Amino acid sequence: MAAIEISHDGPITRILLNRPAQMNAITTKMHNLLDTAFDDFAADETQHIAVISGAGERAFCAGSDLKDGIGKHYPRGGYAGLIERFDLAKPVIAAVDGFALGGGFELALACDLIIASDRSSFALPEPLVGAVALGGGLHRLPRQIGLKQAMGLILTSRRVSAQEGYRMGFVNEVVAAEALDETVAAYCEDILKGAPIALQASKMTVQRGLTEGSLEAAMKAQESYPEFTKWRNSEDAMEGIKAFTEKRKPIWAGK
Repeated sequence: MAAIEISHDGPITRILLNRPAQMNAITTKMHNLLDTAFDDFAADETQHIAVISGAGERAFCAGSDLKDGIGKHYPRGGYAGLIERFDLAKPVIAAVDGFALGGGFELALACDLIIASDRSSFALPEPLVGAVALGGGLHRLPRQIGLKQAMGLILTSRRVSAQEGYRMGFVNEVVAAEALDETVAAYCEDILKGAPIALQASKMTVQRGLTEGSLEAAMKAQESYPEFTKWRNSEDAMEGIKAFTEKRKPIWAGK
């Protein structure tokens, strides 16, 4: 059985962590496989959204497989091939069903959206085994939910429900487990209504803008961002205006 499975549903790449007996814990081999999967997704012009999920009903991902050892050298994209992939402009959705612990939580936080089943829970429990969460969770969590809320989770190692994650703001929506696939499909459908190049420009303008020193600086800098420039000079930017004036659905060329 393959440790990860890759499939395609039209313009959607589905990446499945496939070690349900081990709660989809990530091995060194999986880091490299995931890195390749995200490389392929980024390079394929026919693919516009990636959805990552875990096999089975127990866990999205329980983090690193400690029996495999703690990774010291991750691939170019970082932990799980995604944590340090700061140049990925296409949307990525985490479909979380079950535990998202340690590196599994960090993997979900690195995605643009988290859709979770009501039986899911999240934690960064690394200190309980004398470790530190080095997969971006210590940086992403306070940026996404605020310092005090993040420190509460980080310092106590406590596990929170999907509903609590929604309240805190790192989960987009909580649904019954049997409705998870349908809900993720609906998000994908809505996203795909937009021009891919505009979506990519939007995502990266947000990401790059957050690194600026102020709102004013971000507003001034956005036209220099490569994704913004690519969108402004694109065929799809003109097609959107043309379709609106002609009262028809736009036909996106992706360029």
